[in-house]
Amino acid sequence: MVDQVPSTPGPSRPLTRSYTYHSKTPTTKGPYILGVDEAGRGPVIGPLVYGVAYCPLSYKEDLEELGFADSKTLTHEVRSELLQTLQSDPDNLAWSVRVVSSPQAISSGMLRRPPTNLNRQSEEATILLIKEVLDKGIELSEVYVDALGNTTTYQAYLSKQFPGISFTVTNKADSKFKIVGAASVAAKVTRDACVENWIFEETYEESKTRVQYEEATQVEPSSTKGKEISEKTLDEEQKSDSRWSSEMGSGYPSDPKTQAWLKASIDPTFGFPKVVRFSWTTVKVLLEKSGHTVKWIDEGQAALVKAFETGKGPDRGRSLVAKDLKLFSVVDL
Repeated sequence: MVDQVPSTPGPSRPLTRSYTYHSKTPTTKGPYILGVDEAGRGPVIGPLVYGVAYCPLSYKEDLEELGFADSKTLTHEVRSELLQTLQSDPDNLAWSVRVVSSPQAISSGMLRRPPTNLNRQSEEATILLIKEVLDKGIELSEVYVDALGNTTTYQAYLSKQFPGISFTVTNKADSKFKIVGAASVAAKVTRDACVENWIFEETYEESKTRVQYEEATQVEPSSTKGKEISEKTLDEEQKSDSRWSSEMGSGYPSDPKTQAWLKASIDPTFGFPKVVRFSWTTVKVLLEKSGHTVKWIDEGQAALVKAFETGKGPDRGRSLVAKDLKLFSVVDL
């Protein structure tokens, strides 16, 4: 069922940038309700995926009978079946997902100065999805968002961004509102498919080059050897590269399979492949324990490091260099 998920990057393609997938635009007259949820906020492995699902307000009673719920409470098989349900009535049901780039991009944002934390990245994905649904000509009257933290502030922020739409932002919205449960399923199935079929970017170009070379150097394509080479796909070449196991578990730090994969996959010099979020504490601890120590020996290195350290107190978030040059982030102006 995983191979049939239309919202994944596709076979034999590594995930190197953020992208959005939209199902067919429904044709039933509005107004519409829309739900928002995510999958992959906590895992140390794989992408963060935001999903939305929407249907006419008049379809709300029908939606109640379709079985949507918090995707974490459903089995893999049931989630896959529910994604098919989401696609079974294109005149009334639609969904979209935003796959938030690679795990490396998530960590890069969190370690940036000033940082783009996970909440901010989540807000950007949510706003983008809502805007793109509106751009399709869909009239939204109610939007339900599953969120953590200060939901009142977030609800006010979204209401300001989209005046005229009634927003409800709450914890565990995926178990309270069926339309959010549908969004939860779309996000979870997409993320699971991305992780299960993960193509390691580090070996992708190597595999591609080998396949192209073998195809280009076939002298006798009609021979048995030539036939075997010509039928060899890039996907098969990727799977034959056993540098990293594809059995990564759920990606959550508490998952024993994920813990075992991390310990087996660490390189003491280069760390982990790009499927891993290097800003997570779990990864930092493993790198400190098993990675080679890096010692900077350039003259004046200590002073240089200190100059770029983050300030404290009123100057928190600014380095000494930025302070001396009177530089400010445009975000703070």
